[in-house]
Amino acid sequence: MKKRNILGTIALLVIGVVFGAVLVSGFGLVRPGYASVGNPNPPLAELEPEVQKFNDAFVNAAEAVTPSIVQITTVSTEANEAHEMFKFFFPFKDDIPQERQGGGSGVIISNDGYILTNNHVVEKATHVEVVLHDKREFEAEVVGTDPLTDLAVIKIDAKNLSAANLGNSDNLKVGQWVMAIGNPLSLTSTVTAGIISAIGRNINIIQDSYGIESFIQTDAAINPGNSGGALVDLRGSVIGINSAIATNGFTSNYIGYGFAIPINIAKIVSEDLITNGEVNRGYIGVRIEAVNPDVANAIGLDKPKGILIQQVMEDGAAAEVGLKEGDVILKINGKEVNEPNELQSYIAAKRAGDKVSLTIFRDKKEMKKDVTLKPRSDNDTKNVDKKKSAKPKKKLEVSEKKLESIGLSIRNVKDDELKTYKVDNGIMITNVDRFSKAESQRLARGVVIVEADRKAITSVSDLVEIVDAKKGSSLLLKVAYQDGTTRLVGLEVKK
Repeated sequence: MKKRNILGTIALLVIGVVFGAVLVSGFGLVRPGYASVGNPNPPLAELEPEVQKFNDAFVNAAEAVTPSIVQITTVSTEANEAHEMFKFFFPFKDDIPQERQGGGSGVIISNDGYILTNNHVVEKATHVEVVLHDKREFEAEVVGTDPLTDLAVIKIDAKNLSAANLGNSDNLKVGQWVMAIGNPLSLTSTVTAGIISAIGRNINIIQDSYGIESFIQTDAAINPGNSGGALVDLRGSVIGINSAIATNGFTSNYIGYGFAIPINIAKIVSEDLITNGEVNRGYIGVRIEAVNPDVANAIGLDKPKGILIQQVMEDGAAAEVGLKEGDVILKINGKEVNEPNELQSYIAAKRAGDKVSLTIFRDKKEMKKDVTLKPRSDNDTKNVDKKKSAKPKKKLEVSEKKLESIGLSIRNVKDDELKTYKVDNGIMITNVDRFSKAESQRLARGVVIVEADRKAITSVSDLVEIVDAKKGSSLLLKVAYQDGTTRLVGLEVKK
Protein backbone atom coordinates (compact mmCIF):
# COMPACT_ATOMS: atom_id res chain seq x y z
CA MET A 1 0.00 0.00 0.00
CA LYS A 2 2.78 2.39 0.96
CA LYS A 3 4.65 1.56 -2.23
CA ARG A 4 1.53 2.27 -4.31
CA ASN A 5 1.16 5.74 -2.72
CA ILE A 6 4.75 6.65 -3.54
CA LEU A 7 4.34 5.57 -7.16
CA GLY A 8 1.12 7.60 -7.39
CA THR A 9 2.83 10.74 -6.11
CA ILE A 10 5.69 10.38 -8.61
CA ALA A 11 3.22 9.88 -11.43
CA LEU A 12 1.38 13.07 -10.51
CA LEU A 13 4.64 15.05 -10.47
CA VAL A 14 5.65 13.74 -13.91
CA ILE A 15 2.22 14.58 -15.36
CA GLY A 16 2.44 18.10 -13.87
CA VAL A 17 5.85 18.76 -15.42
CA VAL A 18 4.82 17.47 -18.83
CA PHE A 19 1.57 19.44 -18.79
CA GLY A 20 3.42 22.65 -17.83
CA ALA A 21 5.97 22.18 -20.63
CA VAL A 22 3.16 21.68 -23.14
CA LEU A 23 1.43 24.87 -21.99
CA VAL A 24 4.59 26.95 -22.29
CA SER A 25 6.12 25.63 -25.50
CA GLY A 26 3.44 23.79 -27.37
CA PHE A 27 0.43 26.02 -27.27
CA GLY A 28 2.02 29.44 -26.56
CA LEU A 29 -0.35 29.96 -23.66
CA VAL A 30 2.39 31.61 -21.56
CA ARG A 31 4.60 34.19 -23.27
CA PRO A 32 7.64 36.08 -21.94
CA GLY A 33 7.37 39.87 -21.60
CA TYR A 34 8.87 42.94 -19.89
CA ALA A 35 5.89 43.36 -17.60
CA SER A 36 2.43 42.01 -17.08
CA VAL A 37 0.12 44.03 -19.30
CA GLY A 38 -3.21 42.88 -17.89
CA ASN A 39 -6.17 43.65 -20.10
CA PRO A 40 -4.74 44.47 -23.58
CA ASN A 41 -7.54 46.95 -24.22
CA PRO A 42 -8.40 48.67 -20.90
CA PRO A 43 -10.97 51.47 -20.96
CA LEU A 44 -9.45 54.96 -21.29
CA ALA A 45 -9.86 57.33 -18.37
CA GLU A 46 -11.70 60.54 -19.07
CA LEU A 47 -9.57 63.62 -18.37
CA GLU A 48 -11.16 66.61 -16.76
CA PRO A 49 -11.10 69.66 -19.10
CA GLU A 50 -8.75 71.56 -16.79
CA VAL A 51 -6.37 68.59 -16.59
CA GLN A 52 -6.41 68.22 -20.38
CA LYS A 53 -5.73 71.95 -20.78
CA PHE A 54 -2.80 71.73 -18.34
CA ASN A 55 -1.38 68.70 -20.18
CA ASP A 56 -1.75 70.43 -23.55
CA ALA A 57 0.22 73.44 -22.28
CA PHE A 58 3.32 71.26 -21.89
CA VAL A 59 2.79 69.60 -25.26
CA ASN A 60 2.26 72.90 -27.10
CA ALA A 61 5.26 74.58 -25.46
CA ALA A 62 7.53 71.64 -26.30
CA GLU A 63 6.34 71.60 -29.92
CA ALA A 64 6.89 75.35 -30.24
CA VAL A 65 10.43 75.48 -28.80
CA THR A 66 12.06 72.15 -29.71
CA PRO A 67 12.72 73.15 -33.39
CA SER A 68 14.74 76.12 -32.07
CA ILE A 69 17.12 73.96 -30.02
CA VAL A 70 20.36 72.79 -31.63
CA GLN A 71 23.05 70.30 -30.73
CA ILE A 72 26.60 71.70 -30.60
CA THR A 73 29.78 69.63 -30.97
CA THR A 74 33.18 71.22 -30.42
CA VAL A 75 36.82 70.29 -30.87
CA SER A 76 39.41 72.08 -28.75
CA THR A 77 43.18 71.80 -28.45
CA GLU A 78 44.76 71.74 -25.01
CA ALA A 79 48.30 71.36 -23.72
CA ASN A 80 49.28 67.88 -22.65
CA GLU A 81 49.44 68.05 -18.86
CA ALA A 82 51.55 64.97 -18.29
CA HIS A 83 52.75 63.84 -14.87
CA GLU A 84 56.13 65.29 -13.81
CA MET A 85 57.75 61.83 -13.79
CA PHE A 86 56.51 61.19 -17.36
CA LYS A 87 57.92 64.58 -18.42
CA PHE A 88 61.30 63.61 -16.95
CA PHE A 89 61.59 60.44 -19.05
CA PHE A 90 59.75 61.71 -22.17
CA PRO A 91 60.12 65.51 -22.23
CA PHE A 92 59.21 65.81 -25.93
CA LYS A 93 55.76 64.29 -25.29
CA ASP A 94 54.72 67.37 -23.32
CA ASP A 95 54.92 69.47 -26.50
CA ILE A 96 52.23 67.47 -28.28
CA PRO A 97 48.81 69.16 -27.86
CA GLN A 98 45.75 67.02 -27.23
CA GLU A 99 42.48 67.40 -29.07
CA ARG A 100 39.31 67.08 -27.02
CA GLN A 101 35.72 66.81 -28.09
CA GLY A 102 32.93 68.45 -26.17
CA GLY A 103 29.57 69.96 -26.75
CA GLY A 104 26.22 71.07 -25.50
CA SER A 105 23.09 72.77 -26.72
CA GLY A 106 22.11 76.13 -28.17
CA VAL A 107 19.03 78.26 -28.82
CA ILE A 108 18.38 79.81 -32.24
CA ILE A 109 17.64 83.51 -31.62
CA SER A 110 17.40 84.79 -35.21
CA ASN A 111 16.09 83.41 -38.49
CA ASP A 112 19.46 84.03 -40.16
CA GLY A 113 21.54 81.75 -37.94
CA TYR A 114 22.57 83.42 -34.68
CA ILE A 115 22.59 80.91 -31.80
CA LEU A 116 22.86 81.60 -28.07
CA THR A 117 24.78 79.13 -25.90
CA ASN A 118 27.15 78.97 -22.92
CA ASN A 119 30.69 80.32 -22.95
CA HIS A 120 31.93 77.08 -21.42
CA VAL A 121 30.45 75.10 -24.34
CA VAL A 122 32.54 76.87 -27.02
CA GLU A 123 35.44 78.20 -24.95
CA LYS A 124 38.82 77.40 -26.58
CA ALA A 125 37.06 75.59 -29.44
CA THR A 126 38.95 75.28 -32.73
CA HIS A 127 35.99 73.75 -34.54
CA VAL A 128 32.26 74.10 -33.83
CA GLU A 129 29.55 72.07 -35.52
CA VAL A 130 25.80 72.52 -35.18
CA VAL A 131 23.08 69.95 -35.84
CA LEU A 132 19.56 71.35 -36.26
CA HIS A 133 16.35 69.69 -35.12
CA ASP A 134 15.76 68.55 -38.74
CA LYS A 135 19.22 66.86 -38.70
CA ARG A 136 20.94 69.34 -41.03
CA GLU A 137 24.58 69.95 -40.10
CA PHE A 138 26.53 73.24 -40.27
CA GLU A 139 29.94 74.53 -39.30
CA ALA A 140 29.62 77.48 -36.92
CA GLU A 141 31.66 80.60 -36.21
CA VAL A 142 32.09 81.94 -32.67
CA VAL A 143 30.80 85.53 -32.82
CA GLY A 144 31.71 86.48 -29.25
CA THR A 145 31.89 85.23 -25.67
CA ASP A 146 31.24 86.72 -22.24
CA PRO A 147 32.91 84.66 -19.48
CA LEU A 148 31.44 86.92 -16.75
CA THR A 149 27.94 85.62 -17.51
CA ASP A 150 28.97 82.30 -19.12
CA LEU A 151 27.24 83.25 -22.38
CA ALA A 152 28.32 83.09 -26.01
CA VAL A 153 26.89 83.62 -29.50
CA ILE A 154 27.74 81.48 -32.52
CA LYS A 155 26.60 81.83 -36.15
CA ILE A 156 25.76 79.37 -38.91
CA ASP A 157 25.19 80.15 -42.59
CA ALA A 158 21.48 79.36 -42.86
CA LYS A 159 18.22 81.16 -43.55
CA ASN A 160 14.58 80.84 -42.53
CA LEU A 161 15.37 79.10 -39.26
CA SER A 162 12.89 78.66 -36.44
CA ALA A 163 13.92 81.31 -33.88
CA ALA A 164 12.76 80.92 -30.27
CA ASN A 165 10.54 83.46 -28.57
CA LEU A 166 12.58 85.13 -25.80
CA GLY A 167 10.46 85.92 -22.75
CA ASN A 168 10.83 88.14 -19.67
CA SER A 169 12.72 86.67 -16.71
CA ASP A 170 11.95 89.60 -14.40
CA ASN A 171 8.42 88.29 -13.79
CA LEU A 172 9.31 84.75 -12.75
CA LYS A 173 7.82 83.26 -9.58
CA VAL A 174 9.05 80.44 -7.37
CA GLY A 175 6.77 77.43 -7.93
CA GLN A 176 6.12 78.27 -11.58
CA TRP A 177 6.14 75.31 -14.00
CA VAL A 178 9.02 75.22 -16.50
CA MET A 179 10.62 72.81 -18.99
CA ALA A 180 14.27 72.25 -19.84
CA ILE A 181 14.92 71.45 -23.51
CA GLY A 182 18.29 70.36 -24.84
CA ASN A 183 20.53 67.44 -25.72
CA PRO A 184 21.65 65.79 -22.45
CA LEU A 185 23.99 62.82 -22.60
CA SER A 186 23.83 62.94 -26.44
CA LEU A 187 20.06 62.33 -26.36
CA THR A 188 18.77 64.90 -28.85
CA SER A 189 15.65 67.01 -28.30
CA THR A 190 15.02 65.93 -24.72
CA VAL A 191 12.28 67.69 -22.73
CA THR A 192 12.08 67.55 -18.93
CA ALA A 193 9.70 69.39 -16.61
CA GLY A 194 9.76 70.82 -13.12
CA ILE A 195 9.22 74.06 -11.24
CA ILE A 196 11.30 77.12 -10.48
CA SER A 197 12.82 76.27 -7.11
CA ALA A 198 14.50 79.63 -6.45
CA ILE A 199 15.61 82.79 -8.22
CA GLY A 200 18.70 84.95 -7.82
CA ARG A 201 20.98 82.05 -6.85
CA ASN A 202 24.73 82.67 -6.49
CA ILE A 203 26.57 79.33 -6.71
CA ASN A 204 30.14 80.69 -7.09
CA ILE A 205 30.77 78.85 -10.35
CA ILE A 206 32.18 81.84 -12.27
CA GLN A 207 35.72 82.28 -10.97
CA ASP A 208 36.03 86.04 -11.42
CA SER A 209 35.42 88.82 -8.90
CA TYR A 210 33.28 90.52 -11.57
CA GLY A 211 31.32 87.36 -12.37
CA ILE A 212 27.55 87.88 -12.57
CA GLU A 213 25.56 85.08 -10.96
CA SER A 214 21.83 85.37 -10.45
CA PHE A 215 20.71 81.93 -11.57
CA ILE A 216 17.21 80.55 -11.89
CA GLN A 217 17.18 77.28 -9.92
CA THR A 218 14.92 74.49 -11.18
CA ASP A 219 14.25 70.83 -10.43
CA ALA A 220 13.62 70.06 -14.11
CA ALA A 221 16.27 67.45 -14.92
CA ILE A 222 19.41 69.02 -16.47
CA ASN A 223 22.42 66.87 -17.34
CA PRO A 224 25.74 67.30 -19.21
CA GLY A 225 24.82 68.28 -22.76
CA ASN A 226 21.93 70.49 -21.60
CA SER A 227 24.32 73.44 -21.25
CA GLY A 228 23.24 76.24 -23.57
CA GLY A 229 19.74 74.82 -23.97
CA ALA A 230 16.49 76.51 -23.07
CA LEU A 231 14.50 76.85 -19.87
CA VAL A 232 10.95 77.45 -21.08
CA ASP A 233 7.68 78.57 -19.50
CA LEU A 234 4.31 77.03 -20.39
CA ARG A 235 3.63 79.74 -22.97
CA GLY A 236 6.60 78.52 -24.99
CA SER A 237 8.85 81.48 -24.14
CA VAL A 238 12.52 80.96 -23.31
CA ILE A 239 13.07 82.44 -19.86
CA GLY A 240 16.59 81.11 -19.20
CA ILE A 241 19.69 79.52 -20.73
CA ASN A 242 20.63 76.31 -18.90
CA SER A 243 24.16 76.55 -17.57
CA ALA A 244 24.99 74.45 -14.50
CA ILE A 245 23.90 71.51 -12.39
CA ALA A 246 24.28 70.46 -8.77
CA THR A 247 26.31 67.24 -8.47
CA ASN A 248 27.42 64.96 -5.67
CA GLY A 249 31.12 65.40 -6.45
CA PHE A 250 31.54 61.84 -7.76
CA THR A 251 29.67 62.19 -11.03
CA SER A 252 28.80 65.19 -13.15
CA ASN A 253 25.21 64.07 -13.58
CA TYR A 254 22.00 65.60 -12.29
CA ILE A 255 21.10 64.97 -8.63
CA GLY A 256 18.15 67.28 -8.16
CA TYR A 257 18.77 70.88 -9.21
CA GLY A 258 19.88 72.77 -12.29
CA PHE A 259 20.63 76.44 -12.87
CA ALA A 260 19.83 78.75 -15.77
CA ILE A 261 20.95 82.28 -16.70
CA PRO A 262 17.96 84.68 -16.79
CA ILE A 263 17.02 85.47 -20.39
CA ASN A 264 16.92 89.25 -19.74
CA ILE A 265 20.66 89.15 -19.06
CA ALA A 266 21.19 86.88 -22.07
CA LYS A 267 19.30 89.26 -24.39
CA ILE A 268 21.53 92.24 -23.52
CA VAL A 269 24.71 90.16 -23.77
CA SER A 270 23.75 88.59 -27.11
CA GLU A 271 22.83 91.97 -28.62
CA ASP A 272 26.23 93.40 -27.67
CA LEU A 273 28.12 90.33 -28.90
CA ILE A 274 26.33 90.37 -32.26
CA THR A 275 26.78 94.13 -32.71
CA ASN A 276 30.28 94.66 -31.29
CA GLY A 277 31.80 91.23 -30.65
CA GLU A 278 32.11 92.16 -26.97
CA VAL A 279 29.92 93.35 -24.11
CA ASN A 280 29.70 97.07 -23.35
CA ARG A 281 28.86 96.52 -19.68
CA GLY A 282 28.49 99.39 -17.24
CA TYR A 283 29.78 99.39 -13.65
CA ILE A 284 29.04 101.39 -10.52
CA GLY A 285 32.64 100.95 -9.33
CA VAL A 286 32.16 99.50 -5.85
CA ARG A 287 32.98 96.32 -3.95
CA ILE A 288 29.89 95.14 -2.09
CA GLU A 289 28.60 92.69 0.50
CA ALA A 290 25.22 91.79 2.00
CA VAL A 291 24.24 93.54 5.24
CA ASN A 292 24.14 91.14 8.20
CA PRO A 293 22.38 91.77 11.56
CA ASP A 294 25.51 93.01 13.34
CA VAL A 295 26.36 95.52 10.60
CA ALA A 296 22.73 96.68 10.55
CA ASN A 297 22.81 97.30 14.32
CA ALA A 298 26.18 99.05 14.13
CA ILE A 299 25.09 101.57 11.48
CA GLY A 300 21.55 102.15 12.73
CA LEU A 301 19.41 100.17 10.25
CA ASP A 302 16.15 98.84 11.67
CA LYS A 303 16.84 95.40 10.13
CA PRO A 304 19.39 93.74 7.85
CA LYS A 305 18.67 95.05 4.36
CA GLY A 306 20.42 96.57 1.39
CA ILE A 307 23.95 96.16 0.05
CA LEU A 308 26.97 97.41 2.02
CA ILE A 309 29.65 99.27 0.05
CA GLN A 310 32.99 97.86 1.23
CA GLN A 311 35.22 99.82 -1.15
CA VAL A 312 34.83 102.59 -3.71
CA MET A 313 36.99 102.43 -6.85
CA GLU A 314 38.94 105.60 -7.48
CA ASP A 315 37.76 107.42 -10.63
CA GLY A 316 34.77 105.07 -10.88
CA ALA A 317 31.13 106.06 -11.33
CA ALA A 318 30.40 105.80 -7.58
CA ALA A 319 33.37 107.98 -6.62
CA GLU A 320 32.27 110.69 -9.06
CA VAL A 321 28.92 111.15 -7.28
CA GLY A 322 30.34 110.94 -3.75
CA LEU A 323 29.42 107.41 -2.69
CA LYS A 324 31.47 106.29 0.30
CA GLU A 325 32.70 103.15 1.96
CA GLY A 326 30.09 102.19 4.56
CA ASP A 327 27.12 103.49 2.54
CA VAL A 328 24.28 101.01 2.10
CA ILE A 329 22.47 100.73 -1.26
CA LEU A 330 18.80 100.12 -0.43
CA LYS A 331 17.23 100.49 -3.88
CA ILE A 332 18.18 100.83 -7.53
CA ASN A 333 15.66 102.62 -9.73
CA GLY A 334 13.10 102.07 -6.98
CA LYS A 335 13.70 98.30 -6.79
CA GLU A 336 14.83 96.96 -3.39
CA VAL A 337 18.10 95.01 -3.40
CA ASN A 338 19.26 92.86 -0.49
CA GLU A 339 21.85 90.53 -2.05
CA PRO A 340 24.97 91.51 -4.04
CA ASN A 341 23.94 89.38 -7.04
CA GLU A 342 20.55 91.15 -7.18
CA LEU A 343 22.36 94.42 -7.75
CA GLN A 344 24.89 92.84 -10.12
CA SER A 345 22.22 91.18 -12.28
CA TYR A 346 20.27 94.44 -12.51
CA ILE A 347 23.38 96.32 -13.60
CA ALA A 348 24.26 93.49 -16.01
CA ALA A 349 21.22 94.49 -18.07
CA LYS A 350 22.63 98.04 -18.42
CA ARG A 351 25.40 99.46 -20.54
CA ALA A 352 28.19 101.95 -19.93
CA GLY A 353 26.64 105.41 -20.19
CA ASP A 354 23.27 104.35 -18.76
CA LYS A 355 22.10 106.23 -15.66
CA VAL A 356 20.66 104.58 -12.54
CA SER A 357 19.14 106.07 -9.40
CA LEU A 358 20.40 104.68 -6.09
CA THR A 359 18.70 105.08 -2.71
CA ILE A 360 21.49 105.25 -0.14
CA PHE A 361 21.49 104.88 3.68
CA ARG A 362 24.19 106.98 5.37
CA ASP A 363 24.44 108.38 8.91
CA LYS A 364 20.93 107.06 9.71
CA LYS A 365 19.38 108.97 6.80
CA GLU A 366 18.28 108.06 3.29
CA MET A 367 19.41 109.98 0.22
CA LYS A 368 19.36 109.53 -3.54
CA LYS A 369 22.32 109.46 -5.90
CA ASP A 370 22.10 109.36 -9.70
CA VAL A 371 25.00 107.36 -11.10
CA THR A 372 26.13 107.22 -14.74
CA LEU A 373 27.64 103.77 -15.28
CA LYS A 374 31.20 103.58 -16.56
CA PRO A 375 33.09 100.80 -18.37
CA ARG A 376 35.30 98.50 -16.36
CA SER A 377 38.89 99.60 -15.89
CA ASP A 378 41.69 97.03 -15.88
CA ASN A 379 42.91 98.62 -12.66
CA ASP A 380 39.59 98.39 -10.83
CA THR A 381 40.66 95.51 -8.61
CA LYS A 382 43.68 97.49 -7.42
CA ASN A 383 42.55 101.06 -7.81
CA VAL A 384 40.50 101.51 -4.66
CA ASP A 385 39.64 104.67 -2.79
CA LYS A 386 42.94 105.72 -1.23
CA LYS A 387 41.53 108.16 1.29
CA LYS A 388 42.70 107.18 4.75
CA SER A 389 41.91 108.40 8.22
CA ALA A 390 44.16 111.06 9.66
CA LYS A 391 46.96 109.52 11.66
CA PRO A 392 46.41 110.46 15.32
CA LYS A 393 49.07 110.30 17.91
CA LYS A 394 49.64 106.75 19.13
CA LYS A 395 48.76 105.65 22.65
CA LEU A 396 50.89 102.75 23.86
CA GLU A 397 49.63 102.19 27.40
CA VAL A 398 48.62 98.58 26.55
CA SER A 399 50.56 96.56 23.97
CA GLU A 400 48.35 93.45 23.80
CA LYS A 401 44.98 92.37 25.14
CA LYS A 402 42.32 89.68 24.95
CA LEU A 403 38.85 91.17 24.47
CA GLU A 404 36.39 88.54 25.71
CA SER A 405 33.39 90.66 24.77
CA ILE A 406 34.16 90.37 21.03
CA GLY A 407 36.17 87.13 20.99
CA LEU A 408 39.48 88.66 19.84
CA SER A 409 43.07 88.90 21.00
CA ILE A 410 44.99 91.93 19.70
CA ARG A 411 48.39 93.59 19.81
CA ASN A 412 50.02 96.76 18.58
CA VAL A 413 51.73 96.68 15.19
CA LYS A 414 55.17 97.74 14.03
CA ASP A 415 55.85 100.34 11.36
CA ASP A 416 57.07 97.75 8.86
CA GLU A 417 53.82 95.80 9.32
CA LEU A 418 51.82 98.93 8.50
CA LYS A 419 53.75 99.19 5.24
CA THR A 420 53.04 95.54 4.45
CA TYR A 421 49.29 96.08 4.88
CA LYS A 422 49.42 99.45 3.06
CA VAL A 423 47.77 101.30 5.97
CA ASP A 424 48.78 104.24 8.15
CA ASN A 425 47.48 102.85 11.43
CA GLY A 426 45.94 99.78 13.05
CA ILE A 427 46.31 96.90 15.48
CA MET A 428 46.88 93.20 14.72
CA ILE A 429 44.46 90.34 15.49
CA THR A 430 46.54 87.58 17.09
CA ASN A 431 43.76 85.10 17.87
CA VAL A 432 40.04 84.57 17.32
CA ASP A 433 37.90 82.52 19.71
CA ARG A 434 36.37 79.42 18.16
CA PHE A 435 32.63 79.61 17.44
CA SER A 436 32.61 83.32 18.29
CA LYS A 437 30.86 86.05 16.33
CA ALA A 438 34.28 87.27 15.21
CA GLU A 439 35.01 83.86 13.66
CA SER A 440 31.60 83.78 11.94
CA GLN A 441 32.40 87.20 10.42
CA ARG A 442 35.56 85.67 8.86
CA LEU A 443 38.00 87.54 11.11
CA ALA A 444 41.26 85.68 11.63
CA ARG A 445 44.77 85.92 12.97
CA GLY A 446 46.89 88.31 10.90
CA VAL A 447 44.07 90.73 10.03
CA VAL A 448 44.62 94.40 10.97
CA ILE A 449 41.87 96.51 12.55
CA VAL A 450 42.24 100.08 11.25
CA GLU A 451 38.95 101.65 12.42
CA ALA A 452 36.30 101.03 15.07
CA ASP A 453 33.05 102.97 15.31
CA ARG A 454 34.34 105.18 12.44
CA LYS A 455 37.41 106.20 14.50
CA ALA A 456 41.01 105.47 13.55
CA ILE A 457 42.70 102.84 15.75
CA THR A 458 46.40 103.29 16.47
CA SER A 459 46.85 101.19 19.59
CA VAL A 460 45.28 98.41 21.65
CA SER A 461 44.15 101.05 24.15
CA ASP A 462 42.09 102.78 21.44
CA LEU A 463 40.06 99.65 20.74
CA VAL A 464 39.69 98.70 24.40
CA GLU A 465 38.20 102.14 25.13
CA ILE A 466 35.71 101.93 22.25
CA VAL A 467 34.68 98.32 23.00
CA ASP A 468 34.02 99.19 26.67
CA ALA A 469 31.75 102.03 25.55
CA LYS A 470 29.80 99.78 23.14
CA LYS A 471 28.93 96.90 25.50
CA GLY A 472 25.48 95.54 24.84
CA SER A 473 25.38 96.96 21.29
CA SER A 474 27.10 96.38 17.96
CA LEU A 475 30.41 97.75 16.76
CA LEU A 476 31.49 98.50 13.19
CA LEU A 477 35.10 97.58 12.43
CA LYS A 478 37.18 98.33 9.35
CA VAL A 479 39.82 95.68 8.79
CA ALA A 480 42.71 95.39 6.31
CA TYR A 481 44.35 92.39 4.65
CA GLN A 482 47.85 91.83 3.30
CA ASP A 483 46.67 92.14 -0.29
CA GLY A 484 45.73 95.76 0.38
CA THR A 485 41.96 95.24 0.48
CA THR A 486 39.75 96.42 3.33
CA ARG A 487 36.37 95.33 4.64
CA LEU A 488 33.69 96.54 7.06
CA VAL A 489 32.57 94.06 9.72
CA GLY A 490 29.82 94.30 12.32
CA LEU A 491 30.40 92.68 15.71
CA GLU A 492 28.07 92.29 18.68
CA VAL A 493 29.77 93.40 21.93
CA LYS A 494 28.75 91.29 24.92
CA LYS A 495 27.92 93.00 28.21
